Amino acid sequence: MEIVKTVVFALLIAMVLRIFLFQPFTIPSASMEPNLYEGDYIVVSKWSYGYSRHSIPFSPPLFDGRIMGSAPKRGDIVVFKLPRDDKTDFIKRVIGLPGDRIQMIANKLYINDKPVQDVVVSQQEINDIFGARPVTEVRETLPNGKSFMTQDFGPGNDLDDTPVYEVPAGHYFMMGDNRDNSIDSRVEQSSGVGMVPAENLVGKAQIILFSWKPGASLFKPWTWGNVRLDRFFDVLH
Repeated sequence: MEIVKTVVFALLIAMVLRIFLFQPFTIPSASMEPNLYEGDYIVVSKWSYGYSRHSIPFSPPLFDGRIMGSAPKRGDIVVFKLPRDDKTDFIKRVIGLPGDRIQMIANKLYINDKPVQDVVVSQQEINDIFGARPVTEVRETLPNGKSFMTQDFGPGNDLDDTPVYEVPAGHYFMMGDNRDNSIDSRVEQSSGVGMVPAENLVGKAQIILFSWKPGASLFKPWTWGNVRLDRFFDVLH
């Protein structure tokens, strides 16, 4: 009985921490490169935007809206539930706030009809599943002064020219930092992300705890050495 009580007590503590304070996530894709890589293990703060039913495991329909809610800032990296199923965890950057007009024109981001300031930092070639491709890293600075790196594979890609997206009240427009390799709010909800309701926000990504190279796993001891030590404890911006 004492062992059972100890286990139950430990589970309750873990549940409280997960619901109200922190939640870990593993990055499953390259959509947030060059800032987050597949295999990064990050921690999300649950209190940053308050709490909704999605703060609780399995998103039970206990209440609507947010409790103690606060709005994300433009440029925050956010984990949210995919609107079309309210189950799948996605991670993107907040680009559009309620009332904003967002558009891509000739591979350049516009917010409220004004181009976002960007500066090319580097140009190189990478090898991925599509073979050798040129890639450009660009530092963008949003209207609120938030600055971060983005990755781009050049003009002529599917999402380089878009219509104007008007962000409705209570919603946010999300984009991946890997602009040509991200299914985000530029893709309609039926097949992409669309506009993200405030209720679907889970929390703000804060730090990379550690990072494994693709293929490594806790359940494969022979892969434990495949780590990216230079990414441990990186604070996210």
